[in-house]
Amino acid sequence: MASLDDLKTMLGLATDDTSQDSVLALILKNTDLQLRFKLALGVGEQVPKELAYIPIEVAVRRYNRLKNEGMTSYTQEGESITFNSNDFDDFQADIDDWRKRHSQDVLITVDPFYRKRGD
Repeated sequence: MASLDDLKTMLGLATDDTSQDSVLALILKNTDLQLRFKLALGVGEQVPKELAYIPIEVAVRRYNRLKNEGMTSYTQEGESITFNSNDFDDFQADIDDWRKRHSQDVLITVDPFYRKRGD
């Protein structure tokens, strides 16, 4: 999982400033959990090193959107910001490529005529 210090560095925050640590830690945790879900990782499996850059990049986006959650765009005094509906959209191709390379290619079939013994 990405470190709190890495996220602070990306955001331009001082690493010794702890005033936002709880919010930043929650953003990192939720981002990691969502990526793990998208990768179909099991309990105890870690985000692969090839994709370790994604949680920090998404966490930065989520931090920058604080207090603007749910908005698709924001305009103030001539400045306009547009948000993606899904923070992982820009990384979906990388996620899909990783899943293709690491899929087990298992075909599961169902026998419609199978009956339990005793039927």
